[in-house]
Amino acid sequence: MAVRILTLVGSLRSGSHNRRLAEAAVQIAPEHVEVGLFEGLDTVPFYNEDLDAEGTVPAPAARLREAAAEADALLLVSPEYNGTIPAVLKNAIDWLSRPYGAGALSGKPVAVVGTAFGQYGGVWAQDEARKAVKIAGGAVAEDLTLSIPSSVVRFADLHPVDDPEVTEKLSGVVEGLAARVAATV
Repeated sequence: MAVRILTLVGSLRSGSHNRRLAEAAVQIAPEHVEVGLFEGLDTVPFYNEDLDAEGTVPAPAARLREAAAEADALLLVSPEYNGTIPAVLKNAIDWLSRPYGAGALSGKPVAVVGTAFGQYGGVWAQDEARKAVKIAGGAVAEDLTLSIPSSVVRFADLHPVDDPEVTEKLSGVVEGLAARVAATV
């Protein structure tokens, strides 16, 4: 049985470098790993406890929770917006953290990667995402990281899947997540 990794992308732009990085993870996954890209984070309403009652959870949030619950691990791919995590990704973490102590993130291996225009590749946003996931109950894989700087230049004419350095490091993250899952089974 394949290890299932759900990928959430913090950028909503269809051609974003982070979305392309997520697509690369799907393409380079080894045979025993199935990496899926969640579509529809833009339709998930902002977390509101009034909406989060049995039988009234908005369909997009319920679909997100279901997809995360069915996954063995999560890969978050985050750009950096004003030095922090994009709201859409933080919102997804909020929905996945509930119900408290039993959310879809609870105990699940999670890695955070990304690319950004700046010289540090979005490390602040990635650190914020790891912090939020850890508080939400996820098992953050602190050693599985990938921060790619200068995305606008590096990926101007090159898809991340065609960059040998990126694919090697991204493969290490995907395989590391799969190994974490295997170690808990």
